[in-house]
Amino acid sequence: MSSTSWLDEAGELYAEREFGESVGFGEQPALVVIDLINAFTDPDSNLGSDVDDVLDATKRLLDAFREYDLPRYFTTVAFEESYGDAGMFIEKVPALRELRLGTERVEVDDRIEPVGDERVVLKKYASAFFGTDLQTELTTQRVDTLVLAGVTTSGCIRATAVDSLQHGYRTIVPADAVGDRAQGPHEANLFDIDAKYGDVVTTDAVCEHLDETYGSTSDAEST
Repeated sequence: MSSTSWLDEAGELYAEREFGESVGFGEQPALVVIDLINAFTDPDSNLGSDVDDVLDATKRLLDAFREYDLPRYFTTVAFEESYGDAGMFIEKVPALRELRLGTERVEVDDRIEPVGDERVVLKKYASAFFGTDLQTELTTQRVDTLVLAGVTTSGCIRATAVDSLQHGYRTIVPADAVGDRAQGPHEANLFDIDAKYGDVVTTDAVCEHLDETYGSTSDAEST
């Protein structure tokens, strides 16, 4: 059975059993750009793949969130020289040894580099929430909606989407702004996220929502 056939069949089953309702946007969205660091955007890295399209879509999201001065955050993954902070993660995925603190490999790709006071949240595991102060930042900014972009769909995007839901956030995942090393895991995890944890949409849909919601306010303030 092809992946399309499988997804169509699963979609029908889930819809019949009341999965996959839309949660939509709340009043204060934030963008979280997950792990678009050099080690993951370099196809020659054991951790990397060709995610140029994801970078392009993420750049569009960043431009929109910056235009309306909405909260935005980046994440990276990096470990001490001893790897004592990597736990069993590094035993399961030895390729993670490439992610050493202070090296170029763990820096955000220059094509979407942070500007101004945009923070890069350091994490050790998949979820952007686990062991970080992201929740504190979001609470301070009165955020109620998270838009997730970055890599990988089956790893850190999914883990963050699950935790986002569990922390009470409306969760939005633009399918074209996230990526993975293989199409199968990418599609399967987008399906699962949309069924259980958040809304899988497009970058166009997110930008249109921001323009409709905040564009009129910006125009009124400038007149």
